[in-house]
Amino acid sequence: MSDVLNIFTGSVTDIWTTSGFMNADWRQIVMLGVACVLLYLAIVKQFEPLLLLPISFGMLLANLPLAGLGSHTEGGLLYYLYQGVSLGIYPPLIFLGIGAMTDFGPLIANPKSFLLGAAAQGGIFFTFVGAIALGFSPQEAGSIAIIGGADGPTAIYTSTTLLRGTGNEAMIGSIAVAAYSYMALVPLIQPPIMKVLTTKKERAVVMDQLRPVSRTEKIIFPIIVTMLVSFLVPSAASLVGMLMLGNLMKESGVVDRLVKTATNELMNIITIFLGVTVGATTTYDVFLTWDTIKIVILGLVAFCLGTACGVLFGKLMYIFTGGKVNPLIGSAGVSAVPMAARVSQKVGAETDPTNFLLMHAMGPNVSGVIGSAVAAGVLISILG
Repeated sequence: MSDVLNIFTGSVTDIWTTSGFMNADWRQIVMLGVACVLLYLAIVKQFEPLLLLPISFGMLLANLPLAGLGSHTEGGLLYYLYQGVSLGIYPPLIFLGIGAMTDFGPLIANPKSFLLGAAAQGGIFFTFVGAIALGFSPQEAGSIAIIGGADGPTAIYTSTTLLRGTGNEAMIGSIAVAAYSYMALVPLIQPPIMKVLTTKKERAVVMDQLRPVSRTEKIIFPIIVTMLVSFLVPSAASLVGMLMLGNLMKESGVVDRLVKTATNELMNIITIFLGVTVGATTTYDVFLTWDTIKIVILGLVAFCLGTACGVLFGKLMYIFTGGKVNPLIGSAGVSAVPMAARVSQKVGAETDPTNFLLMHAMGPNVSGVIGSAVAAGVLISILG
């Protein structure tokens, strides 16, 4: 009887001493807490839940004591799924789905919107200089600065391309979490900046109705943009090409099955794979560092500067057009589609409930998607 008791006691002791409770690092506990906060924001506050939920749960998995579920743990499921991120496969496929869901009509109807989308990328290049000043390498600085485009797939694509083989791949998770977090927080971050930089008179401007756009224009547009951007910035061809392929499939009207797949099954599968595996790169040893704090701060600065640049350029257009452009639509020049456009509409409606800016803001918004991809291509061609 005593032998059985000893065996039982020893077994319980072994289980306890080899459990996660006995082997947890305090930093893992902190990361599990961060993951739970992000899950709360995704589920309760519904901040970009389609992306924030898988990312935060991937963070939770990666920091479970002794589980070995990080994306960099060779041989596991998440390791192999992460190769789609590491090899730059998932972001272009996400762009394919975005293109298939996007209407470029407002941009075609008002080509000046391209200028607002371009201006909003200014935060990327200002922050690049700031990151260099803080001691980051040019490749690291470019990867951090792209957060200002408010485009998670572009941030992941840029950082994986620039950081591959540098020994700093661990930064990708921090950059991705920051990028998606700020995308989710667009409704909280942008309005104060927009209100500070504009007057009530400017916010109340009612813009003329956009002209109708023909089907022919919508079909020709993605073809021309693909060729033009690819000739100018070949490094952006992967992202822009897939974005425009998705849009051409949508506007052609002849491949409905492919459009449904790109916008539903494929988009959902890639979102799960990308979110979970990126989240699983954020292990405590690489996430809880001063560099991560710098990345989060610089990413916020980049996003705020991008919003400010868009609004300020909108003010210039307001002046040069004799008050026909509402500067608020400039804030939609960041790439968070369609959330940034909705924020422009909301802030404008607070000044004048009868003012409808959404379609006008969609022009700069979809232009921002193209602009962020082009900015990424520029950084990759210079620093890659």
